[in-house]
Amino acid sequence: MSNVQVALWAVMVLVAMALVFDFMNGFHDAANSIATVVSTGVLKPGQAVVFAAFFNFIAIFIFHLSVAATVGKGIAQPGVVDIHVVFGALTGAIVWNLITWYYGIPSSSSHALIGGIVGAVIAKAGAGALLPAGILRTVLFIFVSPFLGFVLGSLMMVLVAWICRRTRPSKVDRWFRRLQLVSAGAYSLGHGGNDAQKTIGIIWMLLIATGYAPVDGSAPPSWTIICCYAAIGLGTMFGGWRIVKTMGQKITKLKPVGGFCAETGGALTLFIATMMGVPVSTTHTITGAIVGVGSVQRASAVRWGVAGNIVWAWVLTIPASAFVAAVGYWISFQLF
Repeated sequence: MSNVQVALWAVMVLVAMALVFDFMNGFHDAANSIATVVSTGVLKPGQAVVFAAFFNFIAIFIFHLSVAATVGKGIAQPGVVDIHVVFGALTGAIVWNLITWYYGIPSSSSHALIGGIVGAVIAKAGAGALLPAGILRTVLFIFVSPFLGFVLGSLMMVLVAWICRRTRPSKVDRWFRRLQLVSAGAYSLGHGGNDAQKTIGIIWMLLIATGYAPVDGSAPPSWTIICCYAAIGLGTMFGGWRIVKTMGQKITKLKPVGGFCAETGGALTLFIATMMGVPVSTTHTITGAIVGVGSVQRASAVRWGVAGNIVWAWVLTIPASAFVAAVGYWISFQLF
């Protein structure tokens, strides 16, 4: 094959890998969207994944592509990115996702991808080829998004408790079984809007690096947007059942009112981050919100040991995926 044919073949393989990652992101993070609504008994698992996938996809019509721009242009200098860097980044993210999915650990697909990009870029050109502003903002939100989810989830729980203080518990439960459909839909909307754009961003990065998209383009090709939103929706329909139980019941026991407050607090956090163009972790966000809701009831309602294990996974995600990505970068020379 000619060099042009080899380059085109490599781009096609990497786009397919990116869509596989996007699909995995959906099934890995399906728990974030549906765990509370399933664990409280509002929807059956099969109903919940279809419900969440629908809202994942329609986010395409709601959010601007600011997160895609951050991932595609804000993490590494454009001149450094090539097919080997993209292969390494996707390998690091996919391998870490598989490991954490297998063990039922709700880690961040978002930060696995960012860590993958960082590791592959450093393997090629050193840390000087990274763009500190985009990375620092992403790392900062590792702490900001769960904290904001915690605060908003707690405030929602306090507000609801005050509003419903004179209402019979059975009536409150009946109301919030209906309202939780609204909050779950909102959270799934935020999940699709933030997470699908990360894959759009890395495909955009690849197309710019290989000359299939202009460097100064204001948006990626339309086909990348449609494919990425469809892939994450399909992944959500597949469902990450190993993680649903951890998110829905192991951190704290949730009732419909608690599920509503956690999802609403998490959704608001995702909307804010997406509008700011920050690629955040939906896992971090909903975990913070669930812990916030549980702690309002009483501190002992939260299983802090489980929450602590999740935090360790957060800390390890970027360096672990970066290491795998660096190995993947060198392996790619044997393939392309």
